[in-house]
Amino acid sequence: MPLNVDLVSAERRVWSGEANFVVARTLDGELGILPGHISLLGVLAEGFTVRITGGEAGAGIEAAAHGGFLSVSDDNVTILTEIAELSTEIDVERARAALARATGADGGGDDGGDADGSNESAAARARARLAAAGQPV
Repeated sequence: MPLNVDLVSAERRVWSGEANFVVARTLDGELGILPGHISLLGVLAEGFTVRITGGEAGAGIEAAAHGGFLSVSDDNVTILTEIAELSTEIDVERARAALARATGADGGGDDGGDADGSNESAAARARARLAAAGQPV
């Protein structure tokens, strides 16, 4: 029996269908979910990707997921994110530019030492975009 997977952002349903395997990073570590997995609710770690394979996902769907939750119950996997971007939607050059700005590698000032960590979060989001697009980080 396959997993029923929904990947949803605040703005839209990003992907929905049947799959055999889901991999996501939570605050407690990386999870691999197969049919029959125990029920759980996890907080997604910022700056990582979600991978969905098998079934309607074919060889795999990779998405940059920026914050949110993962829920597993009765072979239903729901991934609720603030922002989710499929690998095919990612502008690699824009992600590289965002990473350079966030890390100060663009020569435009400091290297992101602000108190609220916004540059660190921006760098994590850019790295997740690049990873989802299959680019070296």
